[in-house]
Amino acid sequence: MRMLHGVVWFGFAALAGAQTFSGAVYPILRAKCQGCHQAGEIGPMAFTTYRDTRPWAKAIREAVLSRSMPPWHAEAGTGERFQNERTLTEGEIHTIAAWVDAGAPEGPATEYPPPLKSETGWRLGKPDLVVRVPSYRVAAKGEIPYTFLILPTRFTQDHWIRAAEFRIDKRAVVHHMNAFVRPPGSSYLEGLPRDQFVVPTLAQRRIGRPQEGVFERRELLIGYEPGYRPIPWREGQAKLIRAGSDIVLEMHFTANGHEQTDDSELGLYFAREAPRERVLSTQTQDMGIRIPPGAPAFSSTAEITFGKPVTLISLQPHMHLRGKAMRITAQFPDGHDETLLNVPHYSFNWQTTYFLKDPKRLPAGTTIRSVAVFDNSPNNPFNPDPAKTVTWGDQSWDEMHIGFMEIAFDARQDAEAIIDPAAKTRERRRFEETVRTSAR
Repeated sequence: MRMLHGVVWFGFAALAGAQTFSGAVYPILRAKCQGCHQAGEIGPMAFTTYRDTRPWAKAIREAVLSRSMPPWHAEAGTGERFQNERTLTEGEIHTIAAWVDAGAPEGPATEYPPPLKSETGWRLGKPDLVVRVPSYRVAAKGEIPYTFLILPTRFTQDHWIRAAEFRIDKRAVVHHMNAFVRPPGSSYLEGLPRDQFVVPTLAQRRIGRPQEGVFERRELLIGYEPGYRPIPWREGQAKLIRAGSDIVLEMHFTANGHEQTDDSELGLYFAREAPRERVLSTQTQDMGIRIPPGAPAFSSTAEITFGKPVTLISLQPHMHLRGKAMRITAQFPDGHDETLLNVPHYSFNWQTTYFLKDPKRLPAGTTIRSVAVFDNSPNNPFNPDPAKTVTWGDQSWDEMHIGFMEIAFDARQDAEAIIDPAAKTRERRRFEETVRTSAR
């Protein structure tokens, strides 16, 4: 060891025996962490250079050893089921810990490769069509209700969408943003003006016509929430936007003490030809939840039954601040059950969509069941009010129980035949009961 310009220099030979940032740690951060920890992304600090990363070395060590980072909340040991699994290997964790324990040396100076990010700013590349959301001013304080924007596509022919991606402008104040396809003739938000922000009542949002099909009314195209990462559907799969459809944006902003203006965008990627399989988003949901004050482990169950064979592509649990855990299972027609996803430690602040590495074939008559557990006790540090009876509602201090899923099926098949008719009737009754309850 010798001094060089007032800096302790160990020499390259000494550093070669230790883990260094440039030699071993940066490649791990680039592959597993920089998706969030770079300028413009959700991470609160950047890990794109040694200078930016070094002050956080001890915090990084603690986070990877506790496995709180990278965020991944599915049951341990099941990550190999999902194509977007992002946990660190034991070797990667050891490398980072050893680097910090050695004093977090940089190693030989180098020009670090840039973060893995598209030059266009879109993760999936330049979209075929960019839907721009008009500037929305987010107030510094107060409750901001769900806000909607109905945008006509002006499509004169059907379009198949092989992928879609939100580019969120002000992540700190965007709680979530959903894009729905509203086909021609739909009753969804019927009569409300296009091309301007509107705040419909719950009753207006739930309105529907007798015998109207679930997907004739609306269909979820894509949703954004913290933890969102766009993934294209597989080759030969796409979602459908019919000619004359509108795109309805459902936006939930949250005040954070600073007035901001959000200018988010939605990118659409067109399929070059009609797909073999159509992709649909559907869900289990319990809109009648009623969580007692102080309950530490209140359980809620919801289910949906498929009337036709489908292929399961992805799953996403959704709850609010009292959400504790969710298990999603399949009950097959022969009576046997299988766990599809178990999330024992749900995080409202990081809501992963779990994409199956091997999509699951589900025969007609399969029931998907989600069991959600809520912690309304004082021991829940995120609980807004443990003395409150909690019911379904939009705001984070209310609750939801939704098991989102994406399914694929023969594109020639009628979408309305996919969900068992009895299941659709039960869902309609839940909608009506929620509207009646909210009106009291």
